[in-house]
Amino acid sequence: MNWPMAILCGGLGARLGPLTQATPKCLIEVAGKPFLIHQIELLRRHQLTRLVLCAGHMGEAIQRAVGDGRSLKVSIDYVFDGPTLLGTAGALKKALPKLGEIFFVLYGDTYLDIDYQAPLAAMRQSGKQGLMTVFLNAGQWDQSNVLFDQGRIIRYDKRNPSPDMKHIDYGLGLLRREAFDHLAIDQPYDLADLYQELLDNNQLTGYEITRRFYEIGSPRGLEETRAYLASKMKGVS
Repeated sequence: MNWPMAILCGGLGARLGPLTQATPKCLIEVAGKPFLIHQIELLRRHQLTRLVLCAGHMGEAIQRAVGDGRSLKVSIDYVFDGPTLLGTAGALKKALPKLGEIFFVLYGDTYLDIDYQAPLAAMRQSGKQGLMTVFLNAGQWDQSNVLFDQGRIIRYDKRNPSPDMKHIDYGLGLLRREAFDHLAIDQPYDLADLYQELLDNNQLTGYEITRRFYEIGSPRGLEETRAYLASKMKGVS
């Protein structure tokens, strides 16, 4: 089954300064093409071709850039925040009619070259409403925000991480529709808060990824991702 993938690409990209003043973050040029194109091509290689782009800031520019996805051999739908930015979970709530009962969710500034079917299998086996992929980051590439032990997420706090947190939210999750039942449509809500609620209610499972992530949300991350994708395009692993 071709499971739907929601891509969260409504952020302002404030950490990138002038680069995102006139360009949505996901359309920043990386190794010769807009980052979003790299991301879509990666997902297509993993047979993920039903994409729903949750767009806010300069969302129309994103739609003009990639259209309905046919030229990239995928199917792309769009859900726009509207006059009020809805935040990551608020955008997903609005997109639910296009997403089905279980769906992937991916941050629009991350490049995750992994096996996507493994966390899907773990999510379905768990029976829980949500799955967060985690990575043993140990503060190396960004601020660690997850305490993960013996296959379980013990604690998660994106805003006030504690020193014992060595893992990080990897940027890929899976969610069931019912996880959003208590959220009002067209109301701002953050995915980090939804994950926290699921964890508090024993409805969040974790899946550890061992391959590092790449991201373009920070100047350092952008340069590392440019170098990584340039090397891949030259056939260097």
